[in-house]
Amino acid sequence: MLRALLIALSCCGVLGSALSAQAPVVEKVDPPNWWADHSINPVRLLIRGRNLAGARLECPQLACSTVTLNAAGTYAFADVVIPRGTAAGSYPLALRTNRGTASVPFEVSSPLPGAGRFQGFSADDVIYLIMPDRFANGDTTNDEPAVSRGIVDRSKGRRYHGGDLAGVRQKLPYLEDLGITAIWLNPIYDNTNTLDTKEVYDNQATTAYHGYHATDFYGVEEHFGDLAELRRLVADAHAAGIKIILDMVANHTSAYHPWVTDPPTPTWYNGTAEQHVANTWQTWTLRDAYSPAPMRQATLDGWFIDLLPDLNQNDPEVARYIIQNTLWWIGVAGIDGIRQDTWPYVPRAFWRDWMNAIHREYPTVNVVGEVLDGDPVQVAFFQGGRAQFDGIDDEVESLFDFPLFYATRRAFGEGQSLREVAMMLARDLLYPNPDALVTLNGLHDVGRFMNERGATPAGLRLAFTFLLTARGIPLIYYGDEIGMAGGNDPDNRRDFPGGWKADAHNAFVAAGRTTEEQATWSHVQRLLRLRAARPELRRAPMENLRVDEQVWVYRRGNTVMALNNGAQPATVRLPAAEFGAAALPPDALGVCGAPVAAGGYVAVTIPARSGCVF
Repeated sequence: MLRALLIALSCCGVLGSALSAQAPVVEKVDPPNWWADHSINPVRLLIRGRNLAGARLECPQLACSTVTLNAAGTYAFADVVIPRGTAAGSYPLALRTNRGTASVPFEVSSPLPGAGRFQGFSADDVIYLIMPDRFANGDTTNDEPAVSRGIVDRSKGRRYHGGDLAGVRQKLPYLEDLGITAIWLNPIYDNTNTLDTKEVYDNQATTAYHGYHATDFYGVEEHFGDLAELRRLVADAHAAGIKIILDMVANHTSAYHPWVTDPPTPTWYNGTAEQHVANTWQTWTLRDAYSPAPMRQATLDGWFIDLLPDLNQNDPEVARYIIQNTLWWIGVAGIDGIRQDTWPYVPRAFWRDWMNAIHREYPTVNVVGEVLDGDPVQVAFFQGGRAQFDGIDDEVESLFDFPLFYATRRAFGEGQSLREVAMMLARDLLYPNPDALVTLNGLHDVGRFMNERGATPAGLRLAFTFLLTARGIPLIYYGDEIGMAGGNDPDNRRDFPGGWKADAHNAFVAAGRTTEEQATWSHVQRLLRLRAARPELRRAPMENLRVDEQVWVYRRGNTVMALNNGAQPATVRLPAAEFGAAALPPDALGVCGAPVAAGGYVAVTIPARSGCVF
């Protein structure tokens, strides 16, 4: 009777379905590949699936050890040793239980040749920030991907607009002509496939077009392209002499990440969706020796906007996952540097270990961290090069110079004191290495320069004259070279005109720019060519020759800059002995008239809201 019942159930598919439901299933493997002779060996795999309880890992061609399973049977951690000299190829593993076997795909890859890759960035570079979704649509076939249809709408600021990696690649000649030597791409992680109904503004659902809400740290957002397209972009950029800096996020994930409802470890996040601390943004407590740990907790462990799940880097598995993921992106794409998001909100001990791991494998790759604060004491605390009161040197080479940014915005944007900018530079002694700071007129987290009260194209051009002749590593936000307008997020992330075939206005070509756009673009190009031709504008120390309320004269090496932020022309007389010559050469920008030498002095007349380079 029992035998007859089993036969009947089997014929109907019931028994087979019941048994297969209990067999192990592998859904994802992170990382999907690794390299022989890597500084991390063994590599730790995070295997996601179902019915993994009691599983053991079999590695026919590689050595495996330390298999750890979570209580739900949905994740397995396993160390895989890749013997030195292992040939590139497919090396599938197997997870076996007494209910069945599941294949675990894994590959050993050939390392990319180091020549022309992993270059790092320095003051010899000019960085151009691109938000891929808003720059150019180079491949319309990814506008409506099968897995995420219906979330592209250019009429809405917080929807996808269709820009992609192919668009960036196709516009490389534009950037090369301008004089750009490095591109910073906002994150390209795979993001939420549907409208985000948790982060809502003005009663409108949003999308993760910006890239900062990852749902898969090993995937490329399908609206932007795929890994092959990223590699093509990097290769073509390198061929054009342009480096690639990739934005990364180690602080948080999307609220829709699978980990939120099914974490690999109980402490994968700081809290849960139901019970967590909201971030209070009190980053000053992190450098305050008088603030006890509980005061810092909400800043380090809190969830951004009380929504974005905060990764717990104090969990060793989380820390290892992030470190391996960073090295994976560098290794598979051949990028040159990293921009790391929300630097203060992650424990500095983790950053130290993360930086060490990068430098062990890729000694020339460097990092710029985001510390969005106008206080130079606060920013300087996080720059690597010295241990702080906690005994930790987080070793990051570069940070964004937001203190100088705010001073220049007030001066050149609003017409306030130019002396304030010089006074901010006087605080450079706070930094271990001020020359490694990334300087800027704007980026995606603040309103555009032209949105400042009182901003004018002349003021923007003057701001560029300072930016591209002062110390630091200059950054240009896409569109600022033509004076794009835009208020706060998302208005500051408008599409670059001409990046879509239907655009009536095409600012990628001179014929399509307005007279004012072309004037600013040509000014920036002239400055970038001058900066490239004169190494002292990239490497020589700055020296003030005169600092007044609205007039500033400084030099780097033998090059002299004269800035007038006032509403009227200004004439400056300087002792000729300051220059070691009887006269100055003509203005390389063609803005000022010829300097006049007489009686041991050199007189320079600077037009209103203008700058000259001698």
